Amino acid sequence: MSDEQMDESLNVFGEPLDDCSRNPLTGFFRDGCCNTSQQDAGSHTVCVELSAEFLEFSRLRGNDLSTARPELGFPGLKPGDRWCLCAARWLEAYEANAAPRVWLTRTHQRALEVTPLNVLREFAIDLN
Repeated sequence: MSDEQMDESLNVFGEPLDDCSRNPLTGFFRDGCCNTSQQDAGSHTVCVELSAEFLEFSRLRGNDLSTARPELGFPGLKPGDRWCLCAARWLEAYEANAAPRVWLTRTHQRALEVTPLNVLREFAIDLN
């Protein structure tokens, strides 16, 4: 077990961070939340609902999230799954018109270091 310091679990609104997904189990710490720390170089902080379009986009960028990798404990993902995505990859997908929808209450505030809140809001699932 690492003694690294986890950043405070706050969402983009400065409120307590909600779980993203426990099935499949997601997050840099595999705790179901998009928690992060200085060790999380990819900033796995954006909670998304995966789409077929995004999964194909990611595969074409060299990160196949659809194929199971049992040796790594990775089940493979499908459209509709929630997942803690790297903030820069989400922004890259946004710029390519392939961004998946976002759960803002489940997205860590550190995502805002990469992606502006107004851009994330355009794809928010949990705003009325």
